[in-house]
Amino acid sequence: MSLHRDAVAVLSGWTAPTTEEEALRTEFLEHLRTHDDAMMRACVPGHLTATTAVLSHDGSQVLLTLHPKAKMWLPMGGHCEISDMSLADAALREAWEESGISGLELLPGPLAVDKHVVWCHPPHSWHLDVEYAAVAPEEAEAVISEESLDLRWFPVDEIPELSDEATRRLAARGRDALGSRALG
Repeated sequence: MSLHRDAVAVLSGWTAPTTEEEALRTEFLEHLRTHDDAMMRACVPGHLTATTAVLSHDGSQVLLTLHPKAKMWLPMGGHCEISDMSLADAALREAWEESGISGLELLPGPLAVDKHVVWCHPPHSWHLDVEYAAVAPEEAEAVISEESLDLRWFPVDEIPELSDEATRRLAARGRDALGSRALG
C-alpha cells in the first residue's frame, strides 16, 4: 500500500474528537484527493506531516524539542519520506530520529490533527499534521539531534509557555491513551 493510500485510509477511518478537527480531517482528505504528491514536501500548497509526542514510560512527562526555526518547544515530527510505508511509520521514524530513543512504542492513533503555516515554499505553505504519541522505555535517554537546539522532559501538565496549544493537546491525549490502555 502506498503512503498516500495509507493516509486516505487512516483519515477516512479516524473519528475526530472535536468539530474543528473534523473540519481539518475533511480538508486533509480533500487535499489528498486533489494532490497526488500530498505526502511529500514538494507539494507546494501544503503537505501532510507526522508528529509524535514522546511520553515517558508512565505517561507523566513528554519529551519536547526546542525547534530551531520555530524557536518553540514542540513534539518530534516532520516530513514524510518515500521510504515510509505509512503515516505511523513516518511518525515513529521522526520520533526516533529527533529523540535518539530506540524502542519507542507507538500508541494506536492518530490522536489529533493540526494545520499550521511553515516556510517550506516561500513565502509560506502548510503542514497538515497527523499526530501520534509514543511511549519511551523506562530507562530511555534522549540524544539531541542536528534538528534540535535542545531536548527536555516536561510534566504533561506543565508544558512551557514557549510552546503551543496543539502540543499541550497532543501530550494530554497521549497520556490519556496510555492510561486507557493500562486500564484495559
